Amino acid sequence: MKKNLTFITMVAATLLCSCGSETKETAVQEVTKPNVKIAQVTAQMVAQTERFATTVEAEVKNNIIPNAPLRIDKILVEVGDNVVKGQKLVELDASNLEQLTLQIENQRTEFNRVAELYKVGGASKAEYDNAKTALEVNEKALKNRLENTVLVSPINGVVSARNYDNGDMYGGQPILVIEQITPVKMKVNVSEKYYSKVKKGADVELQFETYGDELFNGKVNIVYPTIDPTTHTFPVEITLSNSDRRVRPGMFGHATINFGEESRVVVPDAAVIKQAGSGDYYIYTYSNGKVNYDKIQIGKRMDDKYELISGVASGAEVVIAGQNALADGVEVNVIK
Repeated sequence: MKKNLTFITMVAATLLCSCGSETKETAVQEVTKPNVKIAQVTAQMVAQTERFATTVEAEVKNNIIPNAPLRIDKILVEVGDNVVKGQKLVELDASNLEQLTLQIENQRTEFNRVAELYKVGGASKAEYDNAKTALEVNEKALKNRLENTVLVSPINGVVSARNYDNGDMYGGQPILVIEQITPVKMKVNVSEKYYSKVKKGADVELQFETYGDELFNGKVNIVYPTIDPTTHTFPVEITLSNSDRRVRPGMFGHATINFGEESRVVVPDAAVIKQAGSGDYYIYTYSNGKVNYDKIQIGKRMDDKYELISGVASGAEVVIAGQNALADGVEVNVIK
């Protein structure tokens, strides 16, 4: 009886040890599942914007040049001066004006004499025509010389260059350069996929390095009608009224154009994984206790979220914490 009791005790102990071992093994299996946090993602309307680097240009740029190689008597403005249309800028040598004026007066007298004779038959048609032509040629020469003795500004603008001093002989370079800076313009090259979405008059957000984060409001002024077959882009011209003249030609900046809204899935930035050594992005999605490693195409960043172009459907659950311990197809524990 004592032997039987001892045997029963040993069997019971063995069974207890076996159950304990099985329970412990199950607990280990549970512990080895990686813990993750997940979030459900949804689609929302997202503004489709692109940011382009650009350089400011003058709306109009005029080179002040005489049409004859004359000596420069006096330049009346300096670089940086604001000028108005019709303002006198340069005085050139006028020493030949008196001689040409006197010559024209004599030719006018001669023409009048020949015209009177022609009326009464005392001069031929050829003599009349020759006298008239000679007078007209010199009158045009005088008008041209007068226009090039005093050079005026053809636009309202600012003097951006001066290439001569008083007393210099004009030698080919512009004497002055006048630039219109109200408004100014910028050009950007836009992807052809947006061609139907860019409209003249559309608002454009502008920033310039000189002014940091300050925003300026521009407008689309010209949408060029052809697309470059090499780059698959088309030029867009943007204007800025620049009434305060703070923005100047040559300044570097950025133009942000809004091409409308699209429905996009938006995910937390914590869910996005960039694959080392490539430009590829991935995300872990959760379903039925397991995770899948899915490649995605990201759009723009919006604060602490990313717009997705493709890769995840609206309503999917994505891993936002615990990715370091994961691999494709692994079972996980979801924690809150």
